[in-house]
Order: sequence, then C-alpha cells, then structure tokens
Amino acid sequence: MSRIGKKPVDVPANVKVSISGASITIEGPKGSLSFTHRPEVGVTWDEGEKSVTVSIDEKDMKNKPVRAYWGTTRALIANMVKGVTDGYEKKLEVVGVGWTANVAGQKLALKVGYANTVEVAIPTGVNVKTEKQTITVNGTDKQAVGQFAAEVRSVRKPEPYNGKGIKYTDEVIKKKQGKQFGS
Repeated sequence: MSRIGKKPVDVPANVKVSISGASITIEGPKGSLSFTHRPEVGVTWDEGEKSVTVSIDEKDMKNKPVRAYWGTTRALIANMVKGVTDGYEKKLEVVGVGWTANVAGQKLALKVGYANTVEVAIPTGVNVKTEKQTITVNGTDKQAVGQFAAEVRSVRKPEPYNGKGIKYTDEVIKKKQGKQFGS
C-alpha cells in the first residue's frame, strides 16, 4: 500500500477540478494547470467532500511500478493544487564583485565573470524579478520553477574557495581552506 497514494487531496473552495478521461485540470486564483496521468491509476473527484482520490486496482497492489505511479500521481495533483492557490517561489543570490542579473524581455541577462553576458530564456508560466544581486523565480508549476532556478544556478555554480557564484538563498557553501604558503 502506498501511504502517500491513499491519502485524499483536499481542495480549497476557490479551486475548480475537472477530470476527463486520463486528463485532470485544476484552475485557481493563480492560474490553471493540467496533467495526464498513467492508465494504471484511477483519479476521482468528490464534489461533496471537495477532495481528489487516487486509486489503483487490487490486482496491481503487488506490482511495484504501479504502486510508485499511485504515490507519484497523488503528489503531482497535490503540488498542482498548492501551485494554483499559493504558487511556488525560489530565490537565488549572485555572489561576486560586479556580478549582476537583469531581466531583459523574456530573457535573464547574467554578468557573472565571463567575457560575454550569458542570457537564459525565461519559460512561459515563470515570472522572474531581480533586485540588486537577488533573483526571485515564481510561478504555479513547481517543476518549471525548480528547473529554471537550477538552470540559472548552473550558469556559474558557487565555488568553495571564495564562495563566488549563483546560489540559492538558503544554500550553505562549505568553504575550503586553500593552499598554505611559507609554512
């Protein structure tokens, strides 16, 4: 039994859920998200209890991949509900003297110690704001927000000697000592 899969997903009153075949669409104040689930998994919407229930057949209880789809489907639906109500946000810091980040149209321009400015395309559904040396990435889709933040970080990962680079605000960089001269 999947401990995560058998829990129903509670849906707030201001969120609409519609299921048609294997596709589920969730609309809320922040936007709309849709997802097509695996055919082995069944998703039902209970209007009275305002909850989404995910289930699998009894014959598939011993099948490990199907149990994994069960829990994953439930987690993805819960993330969609949270995304359309509250949204997701990641914050990054640009650490380095003279290093900057600016939003130019649908691109994020990064000056991070290379000869040229590195431009990263901002995907649809993701909003980016920059203040001094802080980059704020937010949106309704958890996967898209996390993926874009990871792509921005990969432009110049933080290095362990001086701590320069692009890092998450809550990330701790363990500094190395470096070489000792004249000992």
